[in-house]
Amino acid sequence: MIVSIYTRLRLRYILFVGLYVGAIARQTYANERPNILWITIEDTSPYFVGCYGNEVVSTPNIDRLAGEGVRFTNAFSTNTVSSPSRTSIITGVPTWKTGTGNHRSKYPVPNFMKGFPYYLQQLGYYTTNTSKTDYNVANEEAFIREAWNESSPRAGWWNRSAGQPFFAVFNFDDSHQSRTMTWPYDHYRQEVLDKLDPEERVPDYSFEVPPIYRDSPEMRKQLARIYNSLNLTDKKIGRLLERLQEDGLADSTIIFFFADHGEGIPRGKTNGIDLGYRVPFVIWFPPIYHHLSPWGNKIVTDELVSFEDLAPTLISMCGGEVPEYMEGRILIGEGRDKPAEYLMLASDRSDNGPDMVRTITDGRYLYSRNYMAYMPELRYINYMEIGEIKQQMRDDFRLGKLDKLHQSFFEPRPAEFLFDTESDPWEMQNLAGNRQHSTRLQKMSAELKRRIIEGRDVMFLPEFEIAKLAASGQWPFIFRMDEKNFPLKSIYEAATLSGKRSPEVVKQQIKMLTDSNNVVRYWAALGLMCQPEQALLPHREVLQQTLRDPFPPVAITAAAIGWNCFSDKSAATTLIRYADSDNGQLALLSLNYMLYVKNREAFVQALEKMNKQDIQDKNVRWAIEDFLESVKKIKGLD
Repeated sequence: MIVSIYTRLRLRYILFVGLYVGAIARQTYANERPNILWITIEDTSPYFVGCYGNEVVSTPNIDRLAGEGVRFTNAFSTNTVSSPSRTSIITGVPTWKTGTGNHRSKYPVPNFMKGFPYYLQQLGYYTTNTSKTDYNVANEEAFIREAWNESSPRAGWWNRSAGQPFFAVFNFDDSHQSRTMTWPYDHYRQEVLDKLDPEERVPDYSFEVPPIYRDSPEMRKQLARIYNSLNLTDKKIGRLLERLQEDGLADSTIIFFFADHGEGIPRGKTNGIDLGYRVPFVIWFPPIYHHLSPWGNKIVTDELVSFEDLAPTLISMCGGEVPEYMEGRILIGEGRDKPAEYLMLASDRSDNGPDMVRTITDGRYLYSRNYMAYMPELRYINYMEIGEIKQQMRDDFRLGKLDKLHQSFFEPRPAEFLFDTESDPWEMQNLAGNRQHSTRLQKMSAELKRRIIEGRDVMFLPEFEIAKLAASGQWPFIFRMDEKNFPLKSIYEAATLSGKRSPEVVKQQIKMLTDSNNVVRYWAALGLMCQPEQALLPHREVLQQTLRDPFPPVAITAAAIGWNCFSDKSAATTLIRYADSDNGQLALLSLNYMLYVKNREAFVQALEKMNKQDIQDKNVRWAIEDFLESVKKIKGLD
C-alpha cells in the first residue's frame, strides 16, 4: 500500500507532537516530583572528609557530589548521639521538646506525630530505608511500618511501581564508632582494613594528630581507623551511585549526603561541643533540578542547617503541607524560610552516661551551657570505655603523660564554653572568661535562655520524671506545655545556677533545697554537686537533712554530696540502696554519682555483689562495669 506524502507528513507531525508533548510531560512531572536519595553515614565530622580540606582521606565520591552540588559548612546534628539525632530527623522536632533526648529511652511521642516519610507516601512517593532506624520512640516497630513502604537490608527504589517517584535512604555504618574506636583491633582489621586494597589503606604515620590528643604511636594506630573506615565508606557510596546511574535515575534524583552527628571518638560524639554536633552535609541537584537550589550549584554556603529542617524541607519540596508541629525551616522551594541567625542544639544521656548540655551557635561561635558540670568532657560511657583509644587516654592521664589541656578533658567542666570554631576548630581555648567576648557571651546566653523557656524544654525534668510520665500514658511533648505541673521558669532559675561556682551561688542553692517543687530542689542539689568541696563545708547539717528528701533524685544527689564532702556513712548507705533499686533511672543516677566521688573503694564490695546478679537494664550493668574497672585502674591493677 502506498502512503501519500501528505499522510507521511501528517504521521511525522503527530509523532513529533507526541514526542514533544511527552517530553514536556516528563519534564513537568520531573520538576514537580523529584526522586530523592539520602546517603547517610555515621559518626563523622567534616574535618575528616576530603571536600572539607582533609588531604589524607580518600573520599572521591563524596567529593564529586560536593564539587558539583552545594556543600554546607554550617550543618549541625540536633543531638550528639544516634537515636536522639535520628529521632529529630524522622519527626522534624527537636528532642528537647519530645522528651526523647536520652539515648534509646523509648518514651512516647503523640499519635499525630508521624515519621515524615509517611507524609511523602500520601503524596504518592515510594519510601524505603536500608535499613538503620534507631528511632528513640515507644512502639518503634509500628512507627517504622507507618513511615516506610519498606525498611530492610533489601529495600530500595527498585521495588516501586513503574514511574512512581521515590524517597530512598541508604545508611552506611562503616564509619561508625564501633569501627573507629570500640571494636577490638583485630575485628576492625577484618571488617575494614581487609576490605581495602593495600594502596587504599592509610598508614599510621601519614596524618597529623588532632591537637586535642597526645601524639604517640599508640594513638596514631587508633586514629588511622577513622581514615580507613571513611575510605571504605566512600567506596560503598560509589557503588550505590553507579547503580543509580545504571538504572537511568541519576538525571532525575536529588541527592542528600550527611552524617548523623559528629565524630565517634573521644570528645566528639556524646559531647556537647562543635565536634559532637557539626556534620558534613551536601545536596546534589541534577541539571533538570538546578533551578530548585536557592544557593546555586558548584557552590559552598555557610547557611545554618539543623536536622529539624530536613522533614519540613522534603515535605514542602515534594508538594505537601508541613504539619504545624514541625517548626524547622523549609530550605528549598517557594516556601523557603529566611536563613537562621542561631541554632539551638542539645546533648543528653548517652547509654549509661547522663549529661545535659544546651548549645547555641551562629556557625562560627559556639556557646555551650554545661548543667552537669561535675562531670568531665570525657565522662564514663561504657561504649567509649571499652575502646582502646579511650583506655590509652586514661592510662596516659593516670601516668602523668598529658599536658594541661589534655588533662582538662578528665576534670570537671566549667559552667560555660564559648569557642571560636573558625580560629580554633578543635575547641582548645574557652573564651567564656575572656572580657573581649563578654558581650557575645551574654547575647548567646540570653538567646539560649529565651529558646529554652519559649520552647518549653521538657528535658529539664530528671529522667525519673519523664519515665513516670511515659508509664502513666502521658506524652512529654504535650506535658511540657502545662505551666502548673511544669513551672519551667522556676525550674530553670535553679538549673541555670548549676555549674556556677561561688559562695553566693551556694547560698541560693541551699535556699532552693526547701522549695515546694521537686524538680527545683533536684536542680538545687545537682548544682551543689558541682560546687567545690570547701564551699559546702558550712552547710553540712542542711545537706544531711536533704538525705531524707521525699523526692528520690534529690535524696540520691544529697547522698553523693554527703559522701564526697563529709564521708557520711548514711550517705554511702543511701547511694548503695538506690544503686540496687529496681527502678533503672534511680539506680543509674546513683551509680553515675559513685563514679565521680572520692573514696570509691567503699562501694566496691556492694557493686561486686550486684555485678553477679542478672541485671536486665544494660545501662545499669554498664555503669557497674565502668565503676569496678575504674577502681581497678586507680589501684594500678591489670
